Amino acid sequence: MLKSRFGRWSKIGLAGLAGVGALALAACGSPAGAGGGAAGSGGGVDEEEIKVALVTHAAPGDTFWDTIRAGAENAAERNNVELLYSSDPDGARQAQLVQQAVDQGVDGIVVTLAKSDAMAGEVQKAVDAGIPVFSINAGEDAFKDLGVLAHFGQNEFIAGQAAGEQFNDAGLKKAVCVIQEQGHVGLESRCEGLADTFEGTSEVLYVQGTDMTNVASTITSKLQTNSDIDAVLTLGAPFAMTAMDSIADAGSSATLATTDLNADVYAAIKDGTILFGIDQQPFLQGYSAVEAVRLYTEGGYVLGGGQAVLTGPAVVNADNAESVASQFDGGDAESAE
Repeated sequence: MLKSRFGRWSKIGLAGLAGVGALALAACGSPAGAGGGAAGSGGGVDEEEIKVALVTHAAPGDTFWDTIRAGAENAAERNNVELLYSSDPDGARQAQLVQQAVDQGVDGIVVTLAKSDAMAGEVQKAVDAGIPVFSINAGEDAFKDLGVLAHFGQNEFIAGQAAGEQFNDAGLKKAVCVIQEQGHVGLESRCEGLADTFEGTSEVLYVQGTDMTNVASTITSKLQTNSDIDAVLTLGAPFAMTAMDSIADAGSSATLATTDLNADVYAAIKDGTILFGIDQQPFLQGYSAVEAVRLYTEGGYVLGGGQAVLTGPAVVNADNAESVASQFDGGDAESAE
C-alpha cells in the first residue's frame, strides 16, 4: 500500500515515515477513542502523569484540526498525559497561548508554526524555560532555528509538486491554486511546488477561508472570467467541496483536486468527482508529537536527527482509495491546512 500511495514521493519521506511508525508502535496500552477536553490516565498507568499543551493556528470551524486533536488525545490517553488544547489563527494571539502554557507549568508544548515570525519570541521563551517544544503541521523550515526539538508533518513544497505531477498525467494545462489563509507559509509553499512541476501555467487565488460564501463567489467569478482554467487545486477538504459547487455554478469543466481529505472528499475521489487528494495524515501528526513529549521526558529521546519527521505527502486517487477506507469509515477523517 505504501508504494501505491506514495509513489515517487516516498523517496523523500520514507525515513521520516518509518520514524513515525516506530513512534506509534512504542505507544503502550490499547487504542482509545478521541474525545473532547483533557485526556489522561490511559494505558501508561505506571507512568507519572505529565501535562502537555497543544497550541495550533486552527481557525474556528476548520474540521482539519479535529483530526489532529483526535490523534493527540489518543496519544495522551495511552501515555498518561493531561492534554491542554488551545488555538488561534492570529500569530500574535497564538504566541500568547504559548506563554500561557509556560505560565501553567506544562511539561511539554506542541505547537504549529504557520506564522513562525510572530511565534518566535514566545517559543524561544518556552525553550529557555527548559520546556521541550515540538512542532507539527507547519514549521518545517523554522523549527530548528527556534530551538524546537523535532517537527512532524509533510513537506509542503513536495506536496505541491505531487499535485503538479498528477495534473500533468491528466493532461491539464491551466491551474489555479486556491489559498484560504494569506500569509500562511505552508500554503504558499504548496502552490510554489505546484508551479515547479506543473507543465502548464498556474496562478494563486486568495480567498477568505473563514467565510465560505466568499470562497464560493471568488472561485466562481475566477472560473467565469477565465474559461480556459481546466484545473483547480484547493488546499483543504472543506474548500474542495465548496469549489465543487463553484465549478458547477460557473459552468466550468475544470478538474478539481485538493490537498487534505475528509469523508466527503474521500467519497468524491472514489466516484471520480475529485481527481485526487494529497494526504498528510494529520492524525499521525497529533499523535506522534504528544508521544514524542512523553519519550523525551522519560529519557531525552528525540526522533528525526535534526530533520523533519515526514507524515506525507501521499497521493490518494480512485485507484488506491480503498487502501485508506478505514480512516474515513471509522471517523478519523482529515480536512484542511
